[in-house]
Amino acid sequence: MAIVLDGKSLSQSMEKKLAKRVSIIKDKIGKNPILATVLVGNDPASATYIKMKVNACKRIGMESIKIELPKETTTSELLDKIDKLNVNTEVNGIILQHPVPEQINERHCFNAINIEKDVDGVTCLGFGNMSMGESAYGSCTPVGIMRLLKHYDIEITGKHAVIVGRSPILGKPMAMMLLNENATVTICHSKTKNLTNHVKQADLLVGAVGIPKFIKSDWISENSVVVDAGYHPENCGDIDLDHIKDKCFAYTPVPGGVGPMTINTLLLQTVEAVSYTHLTLPTNREV
Repeated sequence: MAIVLDGKSLSQSMEKKLAKRVSIIKDKIGKNPILATVLVGNDPASATYIKMKVNACKRIGMESIKIELPKETTTSELLDKIDKLNVNTEVNGIILQHPVPEQINERHCFNAINIEKDVDGVTCLGFGNMSMGESAYGSCTPVGIMRLLKHYDIEITGKHAVIVGRSPILGKPMAMMLLNENATVTICHSKTKNLTNHVKQADLLVGAVGIPKFIKSDWISENSVVVDAGYHPENCGDIDLDHIKDKCFAYTPVPGGVGPMTINTLLLQTVEAVSYTHLTLPTNREV
């Protein structure tokens, strides 16, 4: 029977440790870490994600500031709001909820976030630093996946990792993180030919394509590690997990696998933003 990479239970145990760190921070500097969330428009899914992040902050004793802007907001107006958060010394981390309305230059706004507050790991500078092995906050979902794999002692060195999806906040940073851990990495996308054959070669498969059950169970090789980074209203991910549990070595369930680790990593990186800036506390990627 395959190992279940249980992100929900791991994130819950990590929250207890993070709550202790938040308490230490408050004793040291007299205030809690603060995460600023920026939501543009009224997309229901985005509003739900913001609510989940705010609730997670509360659970560990962190504070949050919710910035909600109308869907008619311009790039210039959003940049002005980000600039104000950048210079606000009370704010330790900033997240701009993706996606933004189409009239906004999302990449320009992501890059406007101060790298010291880029706890969601969305800036080009942060991506470049991470890719080169320098200090940076990585994109939260890939970092969460790496933490999950490490917790379950999943071997990465020398393995062939196949990532289906090339988004700038998931597929691309995932590839760089796995490469930095000595995996051999293949990135597949909508224009990839013979996708099935690529997937069948994977020792470690990451589904990040954004289409429900796009990757079929019979594409997946025996004894592989299967990470499903998708979630859809049908309560499923990007991979058909129904028939792989007896053939793969390990897999992430949907829900309860990658999703909780994404939010937990956001909390972790916000706490670390305070530690780096204000304290001499040691940082610990395992917390």
